[in-house]
Amino acid sequence: MQKMIIAIDGLAATGKSTQAKRLATYLKYRYIDSGAMYRAVTWFALQNNCCASPKQCDVNALIAHLPALQITFKTIEKGSSTLFLNGENREKEIRGMEVSQWVSTVAAIPEVRTFLVDQQRSMVQMQGIVMDGRDIGTVVFPNADLKFFFTAQPKVRAQRRYDELRAAGQNPEYKVVLQNVTERDRLDSTRAIAPLVKAPDAIEIDVSDLDLEATFQRLLTHLPKNH
Repeated sequence: MQKMIIAIDGLAATGKSTQAKRLATYLKYRYIDSGAMYRAVTWFALQNNCCASPKQCDVNALIAHLPALQITFKTIEKGSSTLFLNGENREKEIRGMEVSQWVSTVAAIPEVRTFLVDQQRSMVQMQGIVMDGRDIGTVVFPNADLKFFFTAQPKVRAQRRYDELRAAGQNPEYKVVLQNVTERDRLDSTRAIAPLVKAPDAIEIDVSDLDLEATFQRLLTHLPKNH
């Protein structure tokens, strides 16, 4: 049975990563969270004073650091994929609100995108893969065997992200989370390089009224019958 490349793109906080992980586990494929890679670079930029307020980054300083960044994924628990940056587990750090507020700015830097897209493509090798992000089906793997695009109403997505942050021990304001979600949509959709758009051949799924199980079952209905 030939293994596929499956791309799941979509708006922020639509549950792309959750569904991509589950689908990869179901198919016994490798899962790669491309968004975590951009978050890792963003976290590094913040830690090394490459970005400051207002939304301005010392692009040249960040670019100079890129060759020294090693991003890998390891399976710590069944069905999970944990990001390591230069050998250190940074999964918790990259999920914070500060990183969320900066990641679209860093992701818009052409050199950062080129650096990470090259890494993402090199991860495919000869095995089946499920990768989620913003430009997987349009830029990273435009010839992916199967493409999905997730959407949902802003308030629904903000509530989901708010609940995730609370569950992780953070105490954000809902209105700040909502502002972040909508601003990331705007920045990601209007950037000059690899903007967030639905691939013409992607299957769109609005998850506004779907729970996790219903969303997963929707994905399964689109798998080829031999999978």
